[in-house]
Amino acid sequence: MHGLNMADFAFCDKSLSYEVRAKDLVDRLTLIEKAQQMGDKSSVHIPRLGLPKYRWWSEALHGVAQVGWDPVTHFDDVVPGAVSFPNVILTAATFNQTLWKTIGKVVSTEARAMYNLGRAGLTFWSPVINVVRDPRWGRTLETPGEDPFVVGLYAVNFVRGMQDLEGHDNTTDPNSRPLKVSACCKHFAAYDIENYLGLDRLRYDAKVSEQDMVETFNLPFEMCVKEGDVSSVMCSYNRVNGIPTCADAYLLKKLVRKDWNLHGYIVADCDSVEEIVRNHRWLKDTGEDASAHTLKAGLDLDCGNYYTKFLPNSVMQGKVKEADMDKAIKYLYIVLMRLGFFDGIPSLASLGKKDICTKENIELAAEAARQGIVLLKNNDETLPLDPANFKSLALIGPHANATKAMIGNYAGVPCKYISPIEGFSAFGKVTYEMGCKDIKCANDSYINAAVNVAKNADVTFLFVGLDLSVEAEWVDRSDLLLPGYQTHLVNEVTKAAKGPVILVVLTAGVIDISFAKTNPKIKSILWVGYPGEQGGRAIADVVFGKHNPGGRLPLTWYEADYVEQLPMTSMPLRAVDNYPGRTYKFFNGSTVYPFGYGLSYTSFKYKQNPKELSFDIKLNRLQHCHGLPYKKENQNPDCPSVSIDDLSCKEEIKFEIAVENVGQKDGSDVILVYHVPPEGIEGTPLKQLVGFERVYLHAKENKTVKFVLNVCKSLNIVNDSGYRLLPSGLHKIVVGDKSISVKVSYKR
Repeated sequence: MHGLNMADFAFCDKSLSYEVRAKDLVDRLTLIEKAQQMGDKSSVHIPRLGLPKYRWWSEALHGVAQVGWDPVTHFDDVVPGAVSFPNVILTAATFNQTLWKTIGKVVSTEARAMYNLGRAGLTFWSPVINVVRDPRWGRTLETPGEDPFVVGLYAVNFVRGMQDLEGHDNTTDPNSRPLKVSACCKHFAAYDIENYLGLDRLRYDAKVSEQDMVETFNLPFEMCVKEGDVSSVMCSYNRVNGIPTCADAYLLKKLVRKDWNLHGYIVADCDSVEEIVRNHRWLKDTGEDASAHTLKAGLDLDCGNYYTKFLPNSVMQGKVKEADMDKAIKYLYIVLMRLGFFDGIPSLASLGKKDICTKENIELAAEAARQGIVLLKNNDETLPLDPANFKSLALIGPHANATKAMIGNYAGVPCKYISPIEGFSAFGKVTYEMGCKDIKCANDSYINAAVNVAKNADVTFLFVGLDLSVEAEWVDRSDLLLPGYQTHLVNEVTKAAKGPVILVVLTAGVIDISFAKTNPKIKSILWVGYPGEQGGRAIADVVFGKHNPGGRLPLTWYEADYVEQLPMTSMPLRAVDNYPGRTYKFFNGSTVYPFGYGLSYTSFKYKQNPKELSFDIKLNRLQHCHGLPYKKENQNPDCPSVSIDDLSCKEEIKFEIAVENVGQKDGSDVILVYHVPPEGIEGTPLKQLVGFERVYLHAKENKTVKFVLNVCKSLNIVNDSGYRLLPSGLHKIVVGDKSISVKVSYKR
């Protein structure tokens, strides 16, 4: 900096640790400057220290996004776009951990290149890892689905892809581990309501049992911090059991910071501190009170202006110590030092425009969409279509010419859209009719034109579903049906169609399409999520057999009356009173399509070995048995269970699955491995996913896939007090329609 000798400042001395350098920098700040550095909007340049302004808020949910007030990330002639991958719910449907991590790597490469060009920051508040508890939730498109284990593994892989610098994946001191960019797991915790019957996320108090917190809501965040080593966690708008999450010292300071050992900072969702005063009216807090409460609870950074406005007064009034501010700012600056904000990272310095929107990156977006697409129905093996036999193609529906709708929310400017019309035009002559004016399809005035087109086409494709006007941040759904006249459009076009009808559903949340499932004229159904910028090409590749679909549903597709059976505000996962259970783990009613469902153009067969396993675990006098609630009194064994915290947890279940592609086409299969707890214990899941692997096989090829499951991690259950317990008795590991018996017993 002009007029300054930066070598005079210890915070610029590379020979010192980040901890020492951060302390030196913080010690040089005034109280007002400290408060300014703890807000996203208020961070300022401090000329006397040569300290540049840094804006914290950037987004990269499924590609570098242009989001926020006065966005840090921006596109222009220098960087006109960045790759827009499918929304997360479709990427999750690939059940491909390697792909998840690779997408994270590509997104971070483009992000770092944009930073080098002055068009992005270094701290990206992604991914969203809230579990989809209720099918009405408007932000389902941003998430990896309803299973906390899948959500957690997605978080670990995406974060590792975003953050890890080659050669520095693991270091003895994680607080000095360099970061490619910083990721943020959000929104902690038990957040999954936008606006339900007038009750919005800014006022909602989630009443959650400790059992559900440990088993479902906390698990993905625990995995993200412990295994992903994420450098930031965001607290949510809502309260949990009466306490705003951003003011909950147990959640932030005890769990995230201490128990899970976060190496980074904790940030508030934007204006969450203000909402404690304005909407929650918690403890009749003033701005000074709320800022003091959240800082003492472990909140380091305010995406808002309350910290900047009120923390100096909070200190003056004795409500919080300036030393608490010092600690928070050190966390912030250590992350920036790890990112090279002060020193640079030579291996990343050459990244630039040539690394954004590359042919390889765009191809990865197409491949992610292809792998995520789920084939729900395929009567008479109608798909894949031979282009030689189907030359005239009718594309009908509000999504048949989709572009912006394909990338959903938290998006930037894509490299290049491939709409369904463009994608299908590569295979035949396309005739297009909207069928509906828009997604809400308020009337039937466009349906006749669509019917006439279907009468003359060799094959008819109906593109229906939802978009951000129906499901989005701030927008929860009220039902599980296609909006407006969309169902009528499907039925009328199907009746008139000359050739086979293929239904293509663009949506994140579930839809009851039982009417189409049972209609014999609708030969095939594809769920394609929001497939990203290359969506039209990916769908066409699946339809015409260039890609064999292998995606699986990351959500249970409930029947429409499910939402009439319980309010969205009913938080328990297990069935309570007259309310049914939630997610595949606890719901035992009929479904349109179950979690994990997905067809292929080929068939797979499994063989497995061994059939039975047994573990005799010897307990010492310091390891104690825990009781369990059994459905029958005489079922209680001598030692029902032991806390996994009291066990060494070294035992492993090892088995092999031989998978054979017995069909005529190459394709991929997702092997889903479930744990079924011993019979008779009250409140256990019907089953829970403990492992999965996506495997590609040529026609007639077979492969052996090895699974290694930790007994404690994979066979535990959570009791109503929140203990993770390993029950004795006969467990089952279920793969497809086969199962392995695993007997666990305790001896003293």
